[in-house]
Amino acid sequence: MSDSDVKRIAARADLCRLLSACYYQPGPEFAEERMFESMQTAAAALDEGFATLARSLGDAFDAQPLDELQIDYTRLFLNPAGPLAAPYESAWLAGKDPMLFDEVMQSVLDSYRTGGYEVDESFRDLPDHIAAELEFLYTLIFREARAAASGNDEQRAGSVDLQRRFVEEHLGRWIGPFTEALRVGGATALYRTLADLTERFVESERV
Repeated sequence: MSDSDVKRIAARADLCRLLSACYYQPGPEFAEERMFESMQTAAAALDEGFATLARSLGDAFDAQPLDELQIDYTRLFLNPAGPLAAPYESAWLAGKDPMLFDEVMQSVLDSYRTGGYEVDESFRDLPDHIAAELEFLYTLIFREARAAASGNDEQRAGSVDLQRRFVEEHLGRWIGPFTEALRVGGATALYRTLADLTERFVESERV
């Protein structure tokens, strides 16, 4: 595998990791850690469509006061009266059925265990949160990049298979309605653009 192919896989991993970070409550660390600059670098290594959306996302963050972004975040994801874009797989696939909820949650946890992934103890949310699922996908893509760089075809094939299965069985099943709700409910350009970039990325990982 060529160096350019390995770099492209690494860029996919970086973009996935940074997308996951966008689903945490926005704070000054987004700017301090130059998150959107890093995202633009990763996106530019993939294609112009990703690069354009990543630039728009960074511009949207810079253009909006942080307190307005935090209010929008709360409305979308934490609203006690009902979030406008519930960031949980179970909310979209199980609804209010407790048996289906348990089934979805167990399936997500089984996927994590199969991939040798554990949700960090500091993560104070459900394991089917969009941030956790993207973080898991990042882990698998990172392993693919590492295996490709070392020429370990067997490990790379295993990582690719887990990615494909996770997108087909989990992320890919709910990303469409979730991102549509995010586009419709988002009061700020940041979250509307994040919806576009997230959906485009997950759809690109179906291959």
